[in-house]
Amino acid sequence: MYFPVCMIRLLFILAEVITSAEFHPTHCNMLAYSSSKGSIRLIDMRQSALCDTHSKLFEGQEAPGSRSFFTEIIASISDIKFAKDGRHILSRDYMTLKLWDINMDSGPVATFQVHEYLRPKLCDLYENDSIFDKFECCLSGNGLRVATGSYSNLFRVFGCSEGSTEATTLEASKNPMRRQGQATSRPSRSLGNLSGVVRRVKGADNSGVDANGNAFDFTSKLLHLAWHPTENSIACAASNSLYMYYA
Repeated sequence: MYFPVCMIRLLFILAEVITSAEFHPTHCNMLAYSSSKGSIRLIDMRQSALCDTHSKLFEGQEAPGSRSFFTEIIASISDIKFAKDGRHILSRDYMTLKLWDINMDSGPVATFQVHEYLRPKLCDLYENDSIFDKFECCLSGNGLRVATGSYSNLFRVFGCSEGSTEATTLEASKNPMRRQGQATSRPSRSLGNLSGVVRRVKGADNSGVDANGNAFDFTSKLLHLAWHPTENSIACAASNSLYMYYA
């Protein structure tokens, strides 16, 4: 049988809920959890079995004058992952990926734009409930790249090493014989050679259209993905299929 050794409690009634939790990869007494308010709390279970206090709090700073009806909704963190080194935490909210250093609680050390092109469409996304979609995130075993899913069965891979500008958009396709879209003029990055049913999508970064020039399909969403802990392989769940890619 399993017995509770600690309990996490947020002193809010439905105003803030826990959205994700992750143990530290090497220190079993440390736990991080995220909330619908866009914050990440790091706790040490040696301090108390009732973990209603935190040792560190991580939350992004809101730009002055940018608050709107959708601010809290898109700030909600849907997933967090510890890097293998245990020093960094990757978080995913609706619009961005953020990389945090647990020794720096002043703000994220890197922010990757995933859905910025959807900002003008937030009203429509709210009407069809897409704004509440929960996308997962993952890191490569060496901590040099991060990835997350999007709509039209797309997923995005970013380089997070210092000075990296790598940002690749790939598609998990159901038809390996489908005609390939036009290649981008930007030189291929290191993950551009992923094998499998995958292609680089022209204009997916900012145009809001897929590789065939169609509007993004908000009913086809790649919510779940995982990076192999030691190999450069990604598993993506799209619709009722699981795709494996290896660089």
